[in-house]
Amino acid sequence: MDDFNKGERQEIFSKKIRAGKRTYFFDVKSTKGNDYFITITESKKKFEDGSFVKHKIFLYKEDFNKFQEALGETISHVKTELMPEYNFDEFTRDNHDYNGDSAELS
Repeated sequence: MDDFNKGERQEIFSKKIRAGKRTYFFDVKSTKGNDYFITITESKKKFEDGSFVKHKIFLYKEDFNKFQEALGETISHVKTELMPEYNFDEFTRDNHDYNGDSAELS
């Protein structure tokens, strides 16, 4: 029996963003009932033992629009109201250009 028939979540799409000492994973998964949801995972390597600490948010379709709107408003507020002179583009770089620690999900 394959994973789908066992009721496990199937990964449909994944996007990884390396951000300094953290890595973020945006994953689209399907349910047994052919529905979809998003998981957002932050993975950070612990220096003490090399293990990874992971924090995960599950985002369901009924909340997509509210989440997207709130995130956009929050980012816009920081960029335009709190830090209008700051150059946020200085942190823009492709994943393959990043030379920091790799934080993979296990």
